[in-house]
Amino acid sequence: MSGPLPEISEEQRAILEQFRQQMNDALVDTHDDYFLLRWLRARKWNMDAAEKMLRASLKTRAMWNVDNIEKWDPPKALQEYLPYGLMGYDNEGSPILVCPFYNFDMWGMMHCVTRFEFQKYLVLLLERFMKVAYEQSLKHGWKARQLVVFFDMQDVNLKQYAWRPAAECVISTVKQYESNFPELLKMCYIINAPKLFSVAFNIVKKFLDENTTSKIVIYKSGVDRWQQQLFSHVDRKGFPKAWGGELVDKTGDPQCKSMMIWGGKLPEELYIDQNNQQSDKDFTEAQVPKGDKLKLNFKVNNEKQKILSWEFRTIDYDIKFGIYSVDEVSGEKRSEVPLGTVYSNEMDEIGYISTRPNTTYTVVFDNSASYLRSKKLRYWVDLISEEEEGISELTNQMDHTQIAAKE
Repeated sequence: MSGPLPEISEEQRAILEQFRQQMNDALVDTHDDYFLLRWLRARKWNMDAAEKMLRASLKTRAMWNVDNIEKWDPPKALQEYLPYGLMGYDNEGSPILVCPFYNFDMWGMMHCVTRFEFQKYLVLLLERFMKVAYEQSLKHGWKARQLVVFFDMQDVNLKQYAWRPAAECVISTVKQYESNFPELLKMCYIINAPKLFSVAFNIVKKFLDENTTSKIVIYKSGVDRWQQQLFSHVDRKGFPKAWGGELVDKTGDPQCKSMMIWGGKLPEELYIDQNNQQSDKDFTEAQVPKGDKLKLNFKVNNEKQKILSWEFRTIDYDIKFGIYSVDEVSGEKRSEVPLGTVYSNEMDEIGYISTRPNTTYTVVFDNSASYLRSKKLRYWVDLISEEEEGISELTNQMDHTQIAAKE
């Protein structure tokens, strides 16, 4: 697999060739020069930084089991209620995604699927879009390998994102995107933004690369200046009439509902009860006394790399959680997961980190700030092999949990 490349200098081409050699042990046939170029550009041609970013992403892809992701059958809630549509291409061949975001029931979705499932489904969609973009690039050139995204935020209820599980899902998803899909976005239009949207976006953009934010344009409700910019590179004939284009679907609908997943309020019969979810993990129940901590130590010897994975829930109250490590050779102490409050009384808290050999990891459940009450805790923490079988096991386990891996 190879595709067209943008013009780059001789010096940049030399860096690209060296980067390929440096990454050769981890690359497969689908990793063409444009793929490598994305990571170099994302790290401003710093080869060491690009390598670190790409290797971390390849490890994440293995965790998502991306190579077999099309074999996964996503929950009905995602397939039928996550609003989006692929609505043609711009004048350089780039796929155009239209998202009537006002029709997205985030509250309902978080009661129907796990955060892990939600993010995995977005990965599935992005992989599909990238395949479409690659095919387009063979006809139209490398610029077609980027996506144009169009969000309509008319009357979006931002209150549902004040709910912590929803807010955490948004932030975690943004981080996943930035870490694993660099240089994919060509342009993003956000129209009809409600008054409080700027407040929410200022929080989200802290997790976005400046190059990504430079491609996002936001227009408040009632403003149509975006049309001039959008239709300078998008043909009106192929864009829905409801948003200034000329396209209607076969029923004459200007919103072209039959040509996309329209979304809508999720029916409660699709809701799941996490308290009744089955699990094959061996959970431990404990009580963390007021003003005290529970610490669990895990020693990783000089052996094949492991994943430290956890899942826990508290009853009625939140708790502070963190992980630190100590290198047994150098004595260096590192913070692996910064100690912070997690609202595990609302949804199960789940996560994982890669480990290093000859290192001891300490998992901390911290109730030292509470002088009035003890915290009831139900937890599972373990070291899992990072080889293929272990990754598949972790993926299968997390597919049935209520909330996904948190960085």
